[in-house]
Amino acid sequence: MARKPETFTVASLNLNGIRSAERRGFSKWLKKNQPDHLLMQEVRATPDQVPDEVRSPVGYNCRWECAEKKGYAGTAIYTRSMPDTWTTGLGLDWADTEGRVVRADLPELSMVSLYLPSGSSSEERQERKFAFMDHAMSWLAGLLDEGRPMIVCGDWNIAHTEADIWNPKGNKKNSGFLPEEREWFSEVLALGWKDVFRELHPDEGGCYSWWSNRGQAREHDKGWRIDYVLTTPDLAERAQSARIDRRAGLSDHAPVWVEFTV
Repeated sequence: MARKPETFTVASLNLNGIRSAERRGFSKWLKKNQPDHLLMQEVRATPDQVPDEVRSPVGYNCRWECAEKKGYAGTAIYTRSMPDTWTTGLGLDWADTEGRVVRADLPELSMVSLYLPSGSSSEERQERKFAFMDHAMSWLAGLLDEGRPMIVCGDWNIAHTEADIWNPKGNKKNSGFLPEEREWFSEVLALGWKDVFRELHPDEGGCYSWWSNRGQAREHDKGWRIDYVLTTPDLAERAQSARIDRRAGLSDHAPVWVEFTV
């Protein structure tokens, strides 16, 4: 009889386009690292636009939630387990047409891949981001009320604290580090969600998951931590390790990994 694994791994990754990530070695990376559950954001494609080994890798059950607008946003989950159900959206019409939420319910836990809007391109987009945040607060509270072990992974497009950004003073007026955004994230945690990486690395700075493509930001490590694995308290207690794979090189984001006991 095969020995039951004592742990399982979860990885969250903003792909900045799955076709671009594949050109950078996504399939090879997946085969080598083999996360039990991979939650992706900014897929920016439809399944018919990629090869079979990308669309539905061997050994994984897959669900894509694509944006109606071609080449934009979108989320996906690849899981070695067989979900009981797949669910999409969070009940906000314009956001749901952008494919910003996909959920898998497994017998033992639920997982959500979440992609918050960016507000950096214009004031209008920032207002949309705030609208999303307002709606998402009650949605996130509702997820906790279900009483299930749950993981919400994704690109939250917010650096929560000064430890999560390379130049906090210079970014206080920039989208992603606005006081209102940081306070909102604090309120999310106050609901009961746990930022697993920070729970395991409470005092560690320089733990970035995204770097701008401008000004050699990555080379100079001028990064932001905006990709998070949030869990219900019971799962947070089972988190054994958390890391950011800065060497993956698949996009402008780095995968965030967490290992849990079963």
